[in-house]
Parts: sequence; structure tokens; C-alpha cells
Amino acid sequence: MDKPVITGNTMIVPSDQEYLADIDAFLEATLRGYDADESVVADIAISVSELVINAMLHGNKSSPDKSVTVTINKVNGSIRITVSDEGSGFDPESIEDPLAQENLLKEVGRGVFVVRSLMDEMDIKSTPHGTTVTISKAI
Repeated sequence: MDKPVITGNTMIVPSDQEYLADIDAFLEATLRGYDADESVVADIAISVSELVINAMLHGNKSSPDKSVTVTINKVNGSIRITVSDEGSGFDPESIEDPLAQENLLKEVGRGVFVVRSLMDEMDIKSTPHGTTVTISKAI
């Protein structure tokens, strides 16, 4: 895959951060179509960027042969978004607490914490064939 593919409410991009602006534009256009408040759009945009970067770097190891899929749905007054990678999976319980004393000065490791704080719900499902993170926020 060498360019983004959009099908309905789903966008698939190669594992290259140069496509973050494309994902952001797709996300914001879709959310505005749902009449989402600007503060909600901002919270979701930050969260999705964090998740996509994690999927590209940690999940797919920046492999040009692997892609990241973002799907957006409106469900019962909430926005539900899934971000999936094609990596080898990980143990979600192994995510370190960024507020623990030994982690306070680390430059990485806050993405999931940030997403959890901005979203109403977050669910991580990881298998040896990839990870899917589902987030939701009431609009």
C-alpha cells in the first residue's frame, strides 16, 4: 500500500507518519458531519493521533508493508473509533504507569494514559496478529 484508502467511514494508511495529516483531515471531516462539538473533536483528534502513532511505531514497527486502519461510527449519541494495526500484539497489562516515580521523567509512555483521560471508554484487544484499540466519547 502506498497511499491512503477511504471506504465509507474507514481509512487505511501505510505505517508512515507522513499520513497523520490525512487521518486528521478524515477524522475531523467525519466528526463535523456528526455535528460533534469542537472540544470533542479536539479530544478525539489527539487520542486518535496517539493511537495511530503507537500502531505505526510499536505495532507495525514502521514496516512499509503493514497498514493502520481507522474506523469511525456514531452509536447511540457517542462516537466510537477503532484503530487497528498488523503487528505481533502485546500485553496491555505491561503498559507502565506514567505517574509512577520511576517513569515521571521518561519521554515516552504517556499515550495510552492521555487517551484514557480524554475518552469515555477505551478497550485494547491484542493478538499475535495485531492490536485493535476501541475508544468512545459521548457527543
